[in-house]
Parts: sequence; structure tokens; C-alpha cells
Amino acid sequence: MNRWHLVFLLFAALAVVARAQDAGGMGTLAGTVLNAQGKPVAGASVTMQSATGGNPHATTTNSHGRFFFPDLVHGYYDVRAAHGNMASEWKHNIEVNTGKQKDVELRLTQVRKKPS
Repeated sequence: MNRWHLVFLLFAALAVVARAQDAGGMGTLAGTVLNAQGKPVAGASVTMQSATGGNPHATTTNSHGRFFFPDLVHGYYDVRAAHGNMASEWKHNIEVNTGKQKDVELRLTQVRKKPS
């Protein structure tokens, strides 16, 4: 095998690896946090974790009530929002696919205190 064959094989292998990485890239979990009246909530705390309960991450919504968790591997995630004395229910088993963005809507409601 001559040097040109080796160069060609090297470039072909690099192209296959690059294509595999591109196809198997990361996904994004994004969404909007809304109050009880359906208005976006800026500054809400959003917590995301794997569906098995591990690897929690937190972020804050922007001025439009939007949040983003980029660079997630394909899998299932749970997400919840809170702001002041309000919180959303957990949304469970949200599938994030590689190379795509999954959008969810979280609606805040009044947190009820447990009776003492």
C-alpha cells in the first residue's frame, strides 16, 4: 500500500468518525415557565435531572420565561420549576433526542403547606 492509499484511508476514517459524532450529537431540553395566568415567569429556578434521579442541574429562566439545558445525551429526564412560593409539578420521562431540542411548558401553582 503506498502513501496515497494511507492518506485516503485516513481521511475516509476521519469522515466516518465526524459523521458518527454529528449523528450522535447532544440534545437540548428547553421550555417556558408560566404563572397561573399563563404569563412567562422571569427568574424562575428550573431543576433538571435524569429520569433515574441522578445528575441534577439547575438554571434560571430568562426575561421571556425560557430555560435551556443544552448538551444532553440521548435519554429521559425530569424537570421542575419554582419561583417564590410557587412551583410546578415534576414532568417525568421527557425524552431528549440527539441533535434535537425538546420543548416543555411548566406551569407554576401555589405551593400548599403540609398540615402540622
